[in-house]
Amino acid sequence: MSIQILPEVVASQIAAGEVVERPASVVKELIENSLDAGAHLIRIEVEAGGRRLIRITDDGSGIPAQETELAFARHATSKLRTLHDLDHIQTLGFRGEALASVASVAQVTLLTRTAQEKAGTLLRLEGGRLVEHRAAGTPVGTVITVENLFFNTPARLKFLKAETTERRHIDVVVTRYAMAYPNVRFSLVQDGRTTFVTTGSGDLADVLIEALGAEIMREMLPVNPVERQRPDLPDITVHGYTSAPHVNRNTRAHITLFVNGRHIQDTSLSYAVSQAYHTLMPSDRYPVSVLMINLPPEEVDVNVHPAKSEVRFRSQEAVFSAVQRAVRRAVVAGSPVPVISPRGYGEAASDSWQAPRPDYQPPPSGAAQLDFDLPVSDAGRRGQQIASAASEQRELPPQEVAHNVPQPPADLSQRPRTLPPLRVVGQISATYIVAEGPAGMYLVDQHAAHERILYEQFMLEQASRKVIAQQTLETVSVELPPASARLLEEHLDRLAALGFDLEPFGVNTFRIRAIPAIFARRLPEEAIGAILDDLEQGDEPGAATLEAQIILRVCKAAAIKAGQTLSYDEMQSLLRQLERCTSPRTCPHGRPTMIHMSADQLAKEFGRT
Repeated sequence: MSIQILPEVVASQIAAGEVVERPASVVKELIENSLDAGAHLIRIEVEAGGRRLIRITDDGSGIPAQETELAFARHATSKLRTLHDLDHIQTLGFRGEALASVASVAQVTLLTRTAQEKAGTLLRLEGGRLVEHRAAGTPVGTVITVENLFFNTPARLKFLKAETTERRHIDVVVTRYAMAYPNVRFSLVQDGRTTFVTTGSGDLADVLIEALGAEIMREMLPVNPVERQRPDLPDITVHGYTSAPHVNRNTRAHITLFVNGRHIQDTSLSYAVSQAYHTLMPSDRYPVSVLMINLPPEEVDVNVHPAKSEVRFRSQEAVFSAVQRAVRRAVVAGSPVPVISPRGYGEAASDSWQAPRPDYQPPPSGAAQLDFDLPVSDAGRRGQQIASAASEQRELPPQEVAHNVPQPPADLSQRPRTLPPLRVVGQISATYIVAEGPAGMYLVDQHAAHERILYEQFMLEQASRKVIAQQTLETVSVELPPASARLLEEHLDRLAALGFDLEPFGVNTFRIRAIPAIFARRLPEEAIGAILDDLEQGDEPGAATLEAQIILRVCKAAAIKAGQTLSYDEMQSLLRQLERCTSPRTCPHGRPTMIHMSADQLAKEFGRT
């Protein structure tokens, strides 16, 4: 095949593929143009996840009438003139490709006017081809309407995700720019419903209340600039907010970084933020941070990636140090002394004991919340005496012993044995059960064993479509950040199949009517927070489906904990249920549930062989 120059329309659509990946990419490019035009008010309207309609309205400087057609030409920009200007970029856009790329794959209408003009200008383009150009009345500013995105590239259209997914990506884009420009009033309307609004007051805290929620914002610590370590280093300032150590997540996705007002993705700087919490936060947990990094334009190269999401620093080590020191100082100086309190969505997941909420009453025991009371035959010791002793130690009446956890369905107890019969000997450190079997001695991790039991119970219920849901005593409402709300909407059907009964209740708010029965002794909003953590992280290794991943998290939270004293009956019943599990030797996360020492090994250790 001979070498030929591509037709202009083909070249334009190839170039568009680098800039316009999805509807959120269009929103990003148009918002950047509005900000570069000095807008103080930006309104974003979206329909059908951006497929059908994206409209951006601003009160910026507008485009002069004689330049409107030129604005849609490739490599046309007002942001720079010479190669030297690339070293001093102070605008968000500079490539001159955004409008041309969007227009080549959509039907675009431009309505704009500058303050010096008496009338505005209207342009209509379809697939990059001009179809109308006339004068029109409009206030100062610009309105760009993008309709039927990818109408002429069906291959691109079919790769778009579900509408809820695309809406969530748009939420993230708008929220980030609102954080970077708190002096601009943003409003986002999705399918006729306002989902996000900022005041434009200039206070980052006001934006974070809307973006993260008031509960999380109460746990955020202000980050202030630190002094330069050496005079030869560039002038780097870091400010924003970062979370107290007990508010953390299981991915770095909640570390949001901006450089000179531009959102960036930088693994090194995310690591710097995490390192600032060294010894203050578990190594596999990450903070919620929103940080503004400002430095001279010549110290950063923004011309690295077509989407401008990656940058290079001339002094990478200096930026790393400035971020780490600023965050570390804020965390050390501002972290409150931890208190025993109910854990909400903004706090870290933990296996430690939590005091009950004063106004929260656990649901009553009933058919939907079964007790851990399988019949236990006499195994050589008087279970009644042990149970009584445990009751006295915990100062509970005997009849309240053995009510810690749910009982698996009858199908599980009728399964064939996968372990030999085990006899309880005792408990070590209120964590490990010592048991004897025909083949020797077993040490059983009570938490891991109960995780396995609950996991197989839940999977059994899923297979039979008999998931038990526990109605909440009072309807509980939980307000979420916009992106988290879209994520929950996206998976409502899957969560319903697991026993969650949720319904939208206002903007970014959900009403919780029921949760899975095995999770019913915990706070409903706590269950939703844990589920969101896992959904944001994505599939874990070993989790074949999203449903299985959610089940793993629920079982971990509901299982009895290490350090929890059990009665003899409870320990014996736990072992009886473990003996009937399909895979009793590991928990759902792959950790061992037991350690076995054979009679021969014991004899060898005592010198009997």
